[in-house]
Amino acid sequence: MTKYFTNNFPILNLYKRTSLKSEIVTQMIFGDSFSIFGRKRNWLKIKIKEDGYKGFIKNKDFPNFLKPTHKVNILKAKVYKYSNKRNKLHEITFGSKIKVLEKKSNFLKFSKGWINKKDVKPINYREKNPFKNITFFKNIKYKWGGKSFKGIDCSALIQVFLNFNNKFCPRDARDQVRFFKKNVKLKNIKKNDIIYWKGHVALALSKNKLIHAYGPMKKTVIMGINQTIKRIEKTARLKVIGIKRL
Repeated sequence: MTKYFTNNFPILNLYKRTSLKSEIVTQMIFGDSFSIFGRKRNWLKIKIKEDGYKGFIKNKDFPNFLKPTHKVNILKAKVYKYSNKRNKLHEITFGSKIKVLEKKSNFLKFSKGWINKKDVKPINYREKNPFKNITFFKNIKYKWGGKSFKGIDCSALIQVFLNFNNKFCPRDARDQVRFFKKNVKLKNIKKNDIIYWKGHVALALSKNKLIHAYGPMKKTVIMGINQTIKRIEKTARLKVIGIKRL
């Protein structure tokens, strides 16, 4: 039986190789879980439970798997040392998962401190529209491998919202475009359709607008769909390879 551990750091980088200078392939956010299948000096070779992604993390003190009870439903939630709004310790990002240990007034206690209960939802909560709050990330900087308010990439922007709604989603655009089966044509595009290029993805906010974490603009932006398709074709010589509907 596979043994799982839980990430208890706000953001944890997953590296391609055992070096801090290596490429960051993805991140784990607070509450993500993983299994260990290799050790190399002060590094662990791991597999993320939520999406099967593999890579290396620094060997730290991780707790055994903690079954979460709640998840963060705002862009960033403040964590406090006490059950009040003083002594802020740090912040955890949208989609982070916690196991509540104690309740006091409007605050919930978990392993790293106290969090305002209005900043979380029960772990089984789902939105009717899984991408309802995707514009939380508007103007958040683009970061290759990023999954948080400190920086996010295009495929993570899709993944974190589907994960929040308890839906599986592969980490990378190349895997997402194969995973989602329902194809639509550009002329029939509507809100929440997902547009794929080779190595890139965007979400339709309407039949005319989309949102994407866009490397050339160094942030998450809202743009016209036709404008974006023409720009990517011109600058990267890439055409749309699929438009998917959940």
